[in-house]
Amino acid sequence: MENQNPLQNGALEGAAGNGGRSGDGSALIFLGTGCSSAVPNAMCLIQPSDPPCQVCSQSLSIPPDRNPNYRCNTSLLIDYCSSDGIRNYIIIDVGKTFREQVLRWFTFHKIPRVDSIVLTHEHADAILGLDDIRAIQPHSPTNDIDPTAIYLTRHSMDSIATKFPYLVQKKLREGQEVRRVAQLDWKIIEEHYDKPFVASGLKFFPLPVMHGEDYLCLGYLFGEKCKVAYISDVSRFPSNTEYVISKNGAGQLDLLILDCLYK
Repeated sequence: MENQNPLQNGALEGAAGNGGRSGDGSALIFLGTGCSSAVPNAMCLIQPSDPPCQVCSQSLSIPPDRNPNYRCNTSLLIDYCSSDGIRNYIIIDVGKTFREQVLRWFTFHKIPRVDSIVLTHEHADAILGLDDIRAIQPHSPTNDIDPTAIYLTRHSMDSIATKFPYLVQKKLREGQEVRRVAQLDWKIIEEHYDKPFVASGLKFFPLPVMHGEDYLCLGYLFGEKCKVAYISDVSRFPSNTEYVISKNGAGQLDLLILDCLYK
């Protein structure tokens, strides 16, 4: 991944500049850096404690674009400009707050589309925005559009097929009408660093991490000129993953993005 541009962020979910994205290089835009329930927590506002939670109570006093205490579900947008000048937009995770993230940060940074989706796991804060993908796809009354590629593990695929069967189902049953739903091209990936995949021209290396001791989640290593490790919802690093992101593994990281699980 090229690093011609300084890191770009959404809000004080980073520090956005005035006017959104600029320049010709690649950039990372933090669409969300909050927990599953997001910040502010609704309970803190409708049933405030005494004294009230300062983080949540102050979250409504400042506009979201300048507010470090107003955070959506964890999600990263990779604005990837390849060496031949082609620009692609890759999003990691589309959680419960995806629609709000689009309204707040896609418009601010002038993001016109999403070319690929990469999922870390199948919990609500990573996938419940999948239905809203249709809102950023071209409209067709017959759904005759190019599907958006989505990369995920077999476990995540099986879970999503149960939660969103209409997003996975390809053929209409007899008598069933065409519905406008997100068109997705499901691509199964393996949970191993030695099994990289390419999404919209950018190579990703899966980084298995523990999300609690009974659940495996994926982080990702990506980038060429600028090497980035993005690891969300982690409680412990398996030894193999810890080695990969060390200097002796994949080499010196330029950026480690780490979101730890509250225990």
